[in-house]
Amino acid sequence: QVQLVESGGGSVQAGGSLRLSCTYSYTPACMGWFRQAPGKEREGVAALDSDGSTSYPSDSVKGRFTISKDNASNTVYLQMNSLKPEDTAMYYCAAADSGCLRLWIDVENNSWGQGTQVTVSS
Repeated sequence: QVQLVESGGGSVQAGGSLRLSCTYSYTPACMGWFRQAPGKEREGVAALDSDGSTSYPSDSVKGRFTISKDNASNTVYLQMNSLKPEDTAMYYCAAADSGCLRLWIDVENNSWGQGTQVTVSS
């Protein structure tokens, strides 16, 4: 499985921005981000396929979050703008060797980062 190391979480006021980073040991078919808030189910946030196509399954982040990658440094990013208190959660980088559809529906087979906390205050 691909090894993932995250960084970039922190605390910010509502309306602010954060960028999360995830460095991976080799390029999988799909890279993505999930989040989980206390007492809530894990939620898919964004994914980036090896062909460059992106997906944002959560309507709540569309237009505010952007996933991208830097192949030279084996890093995928999640740029989060116009943050809201409801974005507060632990954010996890994930990877799937079999593609982005599997990233969303076959989560037990994903590779996972250690998680990074994002806290947005009002």
